Amino acid sequence: MSARGKARRRALDVLFEAEARQLSPLNVLAERVERADPPVNEYTSFLIEGVVRHLDRIDELISTYAEGWTLERMPAVDRNALRGGTYEMLWSEEVPEGVVISEWVHLVAELSTDESPQFVNGLLARFKQLKPSLSL
Repeated sequence: MSARGKARRRALDVLFEAEARQLSPLNVLAERVERADPPVNEYTSFLIEGVVRHLDRIDELISTYAEGWTLERMPAVDRNALRGGTYEMLWSEEVPEGVVISEWVHLVAELSTDESPQFVNGLLARFKQLKPSLSL
C-alpha cells in the first residue's frame, strides 16, 4: 500500500473511532499524533482536518445524492469513507479523481459490506461528474 493509501486508511480509522467514541475527529487525531505509535502521516492530518472543516457541506452532499440511504442508515465505515473521499475529491487538487475513487473503494472493500464498494464507487463517481457544477 502506498504512503497515501496508508494515510487514507489511518484517516478512516480516526474518523470511525471519533464517531464511535462521540469525540471530535481532531481530538482523536491529537491523541494519535501524541502517541505517535505509529506516527501520523501529514496526509492523514490533511484529510481529517479537511473533513472536519467541510463536514456540514460533505454530509449535505452525501445525503442529497445517496439515493435511498440516509447518513444514519449507512454502515459507519461507508459513511466515514464517503466523508474522506468526498473531501479529497472536491477540495483537494493533489490526487487524480480516479485514484481518489479507487483508493476509497478499496478501503471499504477491505473493511465493510459486500455491497459497500459499489455504493461508494457510485457516489464518488457522481461527485466527480458533478464537481464542476457544485458550489463548495
